[in-house]
Amino acid sequence: MWEPLLRLKAALGPEAELVVVGGAVRDELLGRPHADWDLATKLLPRAVMARAQAAGLRAIPTGLQHGTVTVLLEDRPVEITTFRSDGDYLDGRHPDSVRLGVTLNEDLSRRDFTINAMALPVGGGDLVDPFGGQRDLESRIIRAVGAPLQRFAEDGLRTLRACRFAAQLGFDVEVATLEAISERLAVARKVSVERVCTEFTKLLCGAEPHRGLDLLARTGLLDLWLPELRPMLGCGQNRHHRFDVWTHTLETARLVPAEPGLRWAALLHDVGKPGARALGPDGEIHFHDHERQSLEIAARILGRLKVAQALQKDVLALVRHHGAHPLAEWSDAACRRFLRRLSEDGLDLARWAAFRLADQRAKGMDLAARELDHAAILSRLEALAAASPPLSVKALALDGAALMRLAGRGGGPWLGELQRQLLEAVVEEPALNAPEALAELAKQKLMAGGF
Repeated sequence: MWEPLLRLKAALGPEAELVVVGGAVRDELLGRPHADWDLATKLLPRAVMARAQAAGLRAIPTGLQHGTVTVLLEDRPVEITTFRSDGDYLDGRHPDSVRLGVTLNEDLSRRDFTINAMALPVGGGDLVDPFGGQRDLESRIIRAVGAPLQRFAEDGLRTLRACRFAAQLGFDVEVATLEAISERLAVARKVSVERVCTEFTKLLCGAEPHRGLDLLARTGLLDLWLPELRPMLGCGQNRHHRFDVWTHTLETARLVPAEPGLRWAALLHDVGKPGARALGPDGEIHFHDHERQSLEIAARILGRLKVAQALQKDVLALVRHHGAHPLAEWSDAACRRFLRRLSEDGLDLARWAAFRLADQRAKGMDLAARELDHAAILSRLEALAAASPPLSVKALALDGAALMRLAGRGGGPWLGELQRQLLEAVVEEPALNAPEALAELAKQKLMAGGF
């Protein structure tokens, strides 16, 4: 246990009954790393503040109305909440009142799942586990505390948290708990999109995202927040794929590195396929233009969920380029043009390659051949990128000021067009990107007119 907690216990006194609660207990028992220590105590919040301050600790009244005080331990904020029970949840998210001064068991009874309803006394002592959370940890089960319909009626976010924990921990959701999710979709609908987005990202970045995504689809939560994804289920593909579009998506999410941009892109990269699906004259199923349709739908979904702009840009770049398949017969210039397109979208080669490999593996067919092909083209692209070819106007040997002096005229649209043409030329032949050679080329283009 973290050493500063023992000093905090000494500051609050033995009568405080200071315990670690929530996810920290769960993760300690599982041997998983965790960042937060949430504490609970018998003391009322003003007593917590007074005793902490008397011991020289900084205490902040972050939520006195809910019994919460934040204490800084080695500059790390730790929340301490007085044992409490909750009133009615009229808005489907928050209790309209809380009652302080209850027992620890009463406090634990208000929590969502048994694996989150345990407490560890700070400094040692027996695990407090009135609802069988340790047993469910050992059985790898997510089970609601008490009646699941009541738990989900109180807070609609809990339905999504069940799926998220399944993805993070690789656990199953207990049958009655799972069935109750579908009956509480109206409550789940009240959750803000910001919280939904946070939970989705945590789910996607879990150890088994496919497990959580499958639960979203089975319970109706997918239709609630991502209805555009429903047509992917059962959407058959062609002979190059073993799986339907949805199963391929789950496989891609499972195989790609656990990083938000890559996982969101895995979820959305083929969302346009059902709308693009067509049977060609050759009798084959085709998905022409699905990349563009996927990009449009992905942009709409990410905007609706208020995903951070930087993450949106990253995801859309991956979706935009996921269908690119550089071939062995490409010229070096064609490969450099491809690298330039990635660069213009802020997408580095390594991340594109990681996504492409997962996408290829998730097709479930010809894996050895696909991996050999991927390794060969990646090796070639890496070698070309290592030579630092000019991929943007900023990399030209002559900047805008030099080109204006060369032309003897001020800036304007002509300058951008000249720079674009020069960049095209040096991408084709990097040796041209030297001051003298580039100046000569610029003179030729200016003399040819059109600027």
